[in-house]
This record gives sequence, structure tokens and C-alpha cells, in this order.
Amino acid sequence: MNEKDLAIECITATYERIIKRLWILCLIIFITCAGTNLGWIYYESQFETVHETEVKQENESGNNNYIGNNGDITNGETDN
Repeated sequence: MNEKDLAIECITATYERIIKRLWILCLIIFITCAGTNLGWIYYESQFETVHETEVKQENESGNNNYIGNNGDITNGETDN
């Protein structure tokens, strides 16, 4: 075996170790990302979203306006 073949074999072995380590790193990153996503899904599933709002207003002038938490404006008139 000459020096050129020995150098190529050493470089090939080094690259194989590097590739194996990169695959392990990719698996760790994927498992970590999946784990954090599952954690957020679990965290968000603990809360219940309620969208029911009942508003009573009194006004003598005849017009009632209500701006809700989501920014929707409801216009109405009094019963007078």
C-alpha cells in the first residue's frame, strides 16, 4: 500500500466518523424539536377557550355601541 492510498483511507475513515456524528446530531435535534412541540400541544390543551359575551348597556340618547375584546364593534339602539 502506498502513501496515497493510506492518506485516502485515513481521510475516508475520518469522514465516516464525522458523518456518523452528524446523523446522531440530526436525530437529537429532531427528537428535541418533536418533544418541544408535543410539550406545547399538551400545555395549550389544558385551557378552555370561551367566546361567550353578554353585555347590557343603558343609554338615554337611543344609540349604544360596544367594542369587544377582539375589536368587533356592535352598534345598537335602546329599547326606549
